[in-house]
Amino acid sequence: MADEKDYVLGTHDEEIERLGLQHRVWRPRVLDAWKRAGFTVGQTILDVGCGPGYAALDLAEIVGPRGRVVAVDRSRRFLDALASAGRERGLAWIETREQDLDLADLPSVGADAAWARWVIAFVRDPRALVGRIARALRPGGIFVSHEYFDYRTWRLLPRSEEFERFVLQVMEVWRQSGGEPDIGLDLPRWLRDEGFEIRAIRPIVDVVSPASFVWHWPRAFVEVGLRRLVDLGRLSASEAAAVQENFAARQAEPTTLMATPAVLETIAVRTT
Repeated sequence: MADEKDYVLGTHDEEIERLGLQHRVWRPRVLDAWKRAGFTVGQTILDVGCGPGYAALDLAEIVGPRGRVVAVDRSRRFLDALASAGRERGLAWIETREQDLDLADLPSVGADAAWARWVIAFVRDPRALVGRIARALRPGGIFVSHEYFDYRTWRLLPRSEEFERFVLQVMEVWRQSGGEPDIGLDLPRWLRDEGFEIRAIRPIVDVVSPASFVWHWPRAFVEVGLRRLVDLGRLSASEAAAVQENFAARQAEPTTLMATPAVLETIAVRTT
């Protein structure tokens, strides 16, 4: 089992809450992607790197009791949170599997589909994980992913050099921890190499005001991201406070806009 401390942002209650907010912001687009991919009743679907399971719960509602959701993550704490939520909602067809995605194949369940969001960007061998996803799917199985392909689009309008330095520091720490924030640039090629045909691919970038619900997704990351940089010695407490104060001031201005990190939505079918 991987140490929970290995998680970049932790697995504590505050992070579980932040991930819930993140899922609520993204849920309309996620449901739309699954619909276009053909996710439906009775399927077996793998949730790869499920975290605390917000997407897995939605997938279970889609496949129904004749289907099966196999949720895989290396965090026991996240999986326990999912199992508890599943019991509360009577979704007995969710299975949780504790597994490090860098170390072993995904469960061999003849999956009809697989889903991953901001997971391939965090593993140490993303190319190998794409191969594991391919092997876990039956021929004709569908893979849907949301991964960043240009994280540096995350900016304030008018621009803030202080905020842009923060984003670059986040990316640098991300890479030093073994991940790759712009993994979407490589993903289409890897999928083709693994016998997938890409059926749909599109960028997702929003430009939103502080009044928008979408604003709260990246906003929630600012505080935890700054705390992480302080913990790693990349910023002093006073420097982090200055960035936070600057962001809060810009957020209070109704004319401020924010461009979100660019995400690549990919829908691919395993043909071989």
